[in-house]
Amino acid sequence: MLRVALLSRWHVHADEYAGYAKENPNVEIVKVWDEKEARGMQWARELGVRFEPQIADIFNDRSIDAVIVAAPTVMHKEIISRAAMAGKHIFTEKILAFTVHDCNAIYEVVEKNNVKLMVSLPRLMEPYFLYAQEAIHSGLVGKVNTLRCKVAHDGALPAENNPNGWLPESFFDEELCGGGAFVDFGAHPIYITNRLGGEVKHVSANLSKFKNDKVDDNSVVFVEYTSGAIGILEASFVTRKCPFILEIFGTEGTIRIEDSHVKIRSTRIHDGQWFEPQLPERKPMAFTQWIESIIHDTETDIKKEDVIRLTEMNELAAKSHQEGRRVFKNLN
Repeated sequence: MLRVALLSRWHVHADEYAGYAKENPNVEIVKVWDEKEARGMQWARELGVRFEPQIADIFNDRSIDAVIVAAPTVMHKEIISRAAMAGKHIFTEKILAFTVHDCNAIYEVVEKNNVKLMVSLPRLMEPYFLYAQEAIHSGLVGKVNTLRCKVAHDGALPAENNPNGWLPESFFDEELCGGGAFVDFGAHPIYITNRLGGEVKHVSANLSKFKNDKVDDNSVVFVEYTSGAIGILEASFVTRKCPFILEIFGTEGTIRIEDSHVKIRSTRIHDGQWFEPQLPERKPMAFTQWIESIIHDTETDIKKEDVIRLTEMNELAAKSHQEGRRVFKNLN
């Protein structure tokens, strides 16, 4: 049984991760820490576990095997590095850090101390993504020339009980989050298209403040890959009733994905007519893979490269937007 501590309820997915831990037969939640004591104490009461006011005491507790980090992104480098130095395995929310330099520094500590670090990139496990990846690799769409991926919700639009929307106010704090819609929600289009598009050549970004004057809430980023393909990555906090969209266009066909519904039209199958393919099984969720990797020393589907390239895209996009120009991968 792995004894796990929860480090912060700041992120909107913190309760979800606690739920995963409670449901996993190989995991026991034993302590909670939070940078806001009242919030942490309340969470500990709800879970029926001990609240630890000093995070150092979590790291010094040799009976704790692992930590789940849902703290503000700005705190990731310090918390995750300290956890790794204490020999704790780590599960955390995207993004790992604001810069590639800090990501590499975290991984250096993680690898030196031989602990398992998992960053939650959940859509890489979904049947629609697995099908799209295999269809590209098998040549069903020919050579890919365009990728488009859009995620959007209404978290910054007025809601019944909150005129500023249902997202926590802290999600519009650039110091805590490193940005707005593109850093947070845009992570999904980034890591999906990074896998499907290959090596990035350059980026052009428009990180728009449509409603909120603090951080971007409606953003589009254009990517050119070294293959010559183009990517269009979209993320919004100000769009109601928008499905998840992933479109893949190539020299021999097209794949359209709306939410989990997949259609393909290719010159190479079904006489070039649209049809709905049979999808592969969903892979185990990132949390489950993390636990299995600790117990059995297995490899996970989410790799270090996925995590670092996610942050790299955010750095490129931020620089492009700030300077109003196309930015190449070496940040020149």
